[in-house]
Amino acid sequence: MLRDLIIGSTALAMFIICPRMAGMVHIISKHSHASLYLSAFLGSLMAVPFVLLMVFVFARFGIWGALGFCVLTDLVSAFIIKEVSFRAGIETLVIAFFVIVGVKVAPLLSGLASK
Repeated sequence: MLRDLIIGSTALAMFIICPRMAGMVHIISKHSHASLYLSAFLGSLMAVPFVLLMVFVFARFGIWGALGFCVLTDLVSAFIIKEVSFRAGIETLVIAFFVIVGVKVAPLLSGLASK
């Protein structure tokens, strides 16, 4: 049981570091004067309750509920980042759009690949 928890938690930690995260770090560094490392650290701490809430929403409402929650947090993020730069807000929305498209396209492509 402990082994499974460590493996699953490690996999999640590696999954959280994704191309989308790299895109957001790039946007923040390009459009703000805040320390990139301190922003990443503080943002990571602030994300913990949101990750737990997203897991709760997923357990209660399934993948579409979790996806809706994630889209909502992306929109809030775009609004917050807009305070740094309107362009950064637009870039955030574009990244969110591609995440939504990816969620729909990935199962189709994996289904084709497994045939």
